[in-house]
Amino acid sequence: MKRRLVFVAAALACSVLAARAQDTSMSFFVTSVNPGEGGDLGGLPGADAHCSALAAASGSTGKTWRAYLSTDRENAKDRIGTGPWYNAKGERIADDVASLHGGGNNISKQTALNEKGEVIPGRGDNPNRHDILTGSLPDGTAAPETCGNWTMGGAEGAAIVGHSDRTGLDDSAAAKSWNSSHSTRGGCTLEAFRSTGGDGLFYCFAAN
Repeated sequence: MKRRLVFVAAALACSVLAARAQDTSMSFFVTSVNPGEGGDLGGLPGADAHCSALAAASGSTGKTWRAYLSTDRENAKDRIGTGPWYNAKGERIADDVASLHGGGNNISKQTALNEKGEVIPGRGDNPNRHDILTGSLPDGTAAPETCGNWTMGGAEGAAIVGHSDRTGLDDSAAAKSWNSSHSTRGGCTLEAFRSTGGDGLFYCFAAN
């Protein structure tokens, strides 16, 4: 009897693991819009809620969404679960946190899609929206510039952004970085973000 119970438990565990391994439904996207207040996202809770609302509107259910944003108390890389992550078309973005922040990620203009499966306009497009808010260093830890921990939407402050299309003014590592390319200028308003090629968008990851 005990052997049978062990066998059944093992079979169920394998089934769960197999189901998870085959789940390529959307678990990563770039927000299609800013909540409306520039760098004031309502802090991390407000940003997470925006991710969840956009995901739900796109038909995604059963996932816990987290914004890829750092603050002086929390690193973006520690918020997003363990992976793997897939975009709205089922294309793999990264297997885990290490590959996401290393050479193993698959983030590009063609794969960094919004929750509707649309490409984010990048360098050379009009308008260019490739500046993605992160407040992070390349390794996913917090940078000093976070628009006041995502509570500032005025003429003061700044935020670190990455390039969703991995393209910038040159071939430097920063220009090609998806999460840590440069700081915004002129404050944390939507107008300031747009002046450098952004629209106050950010990355969302499913943490479960």
